[in-house]
Amino acid sequence: MLVTELQQEKNLLITGLPARERKFLLSVSEPVDLLFGTILSEADEPIEQAYFPLNCLITLLATASGHKPLGVAMIGNEGMLGATLALDVNTAGLRGVVHRSGSCLRMPAVELQRGLRSNPGLVRALKSYSLVLMSQLMRTAVCNSFHEVEMRLARWLLMADDRAGLEPFSLTHQFLADLLGVQRSAVTIAAGKLQRKKLIGYVRGHVDIVSRSGLERIACDCYQLQLEDHALQFKS
Repeated sequence: MLVTELQQEKNLLITGLPARERKFLLSVSEPVDLLFGTILSEADEPIEQAYFPLNCLITLLATASGHKPLGVAMIGNEGMLGATLALDVNTAGLRGVVHRSGSCLRMPAVELQRGLRSNPGLVRALKSYSLVLMSQLMRTAVCNSFHEVEMRLARWLLMADDRAGLEPFSLTHQFLADLLGVQRSAVTIAAGKLQRKKLIGYVRGHVDIVSRSGLERIACDCYQLQLEDHALQFKS
């Protein structure tokens, strides 16, 4: 299926590419719909496909034997899953799971690798994004160590809104617990606080942002620092 101009404009990484590199990328991509909970990559397994979200969200989860997965990064329309291919890393370091159902552009990893050999602008863009993603991983590690669950939940909701526009969508307390690396009861308490403050709506597993400015006041400074990191990506 041919990728339309409207579709490409929904992914900032693609639209920021030089014309030659953008044309190549779109020529080997196909639009697909992704469903919540679908596993797109698994740690230590070969990267088969690269994904450029349009309005879906992908969460990167760190896994450890005997423990629940921990959310460490989020990918939306600012980036892609599989950027490490530009670093000659052909296996996934983390599990990639669809956090919000929606559409994306998908391409075979072998096609992307072929394009990297002849499109230097694409290599630079993917390397730049890889650095931004690594910075997000670092900030999440700090956030998980020092900040309260309520602050961390506000940060993740703002990140989702930035990347996809957080219209009401399904998000269970258990999934949020896995995302934040806490017990389900801790998420129930934190979400309840945000709801009582009229910052979010949460009904039968559907989350809606009521007051973005209120969430920004609650969220830790990791959120603002992360915005600065992403701004540097598009200046490079």
